[in-house]
Amino acid sequence: MNSPEQSSLGRPTPYTDHYDPSLLYPLPRQAKRDELGLLRAQDGSSVLPFMGADIWTVYELSWLNLKGKPQVALAKLVIPCETPCIVESKSMKLYFNSFSQSKFESAKAVQEKIIHDLSSCVWKTHSGSMSAVPLVGVEMVDVKDFHLQTFHELEGEDLDRLDIECNVYQPAPQLLRAELDRAPVTEVLCSQLLKSNCLVTGQPDWGSIQISYTGPQIDQASLLAYLVSFREHNEFHEQCVERVFMDVWSRCRPSKLSVYARYTRRGGIDINPFRTSHPQALPNTSRTARQ
Repeated sequence: MNSPEQSSLGRPTPYTDHYDPSLLYPLPRQAKRDELGLLRAQDGSSVLPFMGADIWTVYELSWLNLKGKPQVALAKLVIPCETPCIVESKSMKLYFNSFSQSKFESAKAVQEKIIHDLSSCVWKTHSGSMSAVPLVGVEMVDVKDFHLQTFHELEGEDLDRLDIECNVYQPAPQLLRAELDRAPVTEVLCSQLLKSNCLVTGQPDWGSIQISYTGPQIDQASLLAYLVSFREHNEFHEQCVERVFMDVWSRCRPSKLSVYARYTRRGGIDINPFRTSHPQALPNTSRTARQ
């Protein structure tokens, strides 16, 4: 089974400029979900109290047309959270770089390769037929549509306005408080103070986060202190968001909860995990100013 320590993270790595899907490195989600105490189904997979997706934006995608002329595009990826694996982000960068000196008939041909390769990677440990699982979503954004890409800050009441004292920098769910004996409320809260570190290299990951819920009113100061407590925590983006979801879900007992984080890009890629307790459309995927 692949582990983060065995990946290319933190190691000098040669860049391959000819298409090579074997560069993709899947990492099982299960171990981190076990840490969160998620129950397991009979097949060994987690019983998820949430749904959602990991939304990636790839800014450095280029290939050659059949005449050898470079083409460029953006790629927006949607990886369902039900997949047994995530893709290690450096391997994703190396994979997309491998398109740069390879010839393809069209952007659609590139898109089809990406859908096949990423779907195969994230369902790596799945024993059933690939036709029975949701494929990775891939949207190609052509150069002529670059001007349509917009900036949009996360909406919600700004937690960062609160003048709180912070002295805990490892995840501390015990900080969370909610008025469990009061009537439920519906709120959307956001913060730009999310920061964690790469699980392997310790490099900083900077992000903004939005928490939408219906339920007992969450004490905003305690929520902000809790979010700040991730500051020295080593974990991948997807894992941090699932940890936030589970801590708020169990400690504050909302009837509905959504957690959405947008992390600044690294290596020409940003990762934006979204987890929700109930069916709904994916959130606005416009990048924030820091992205």
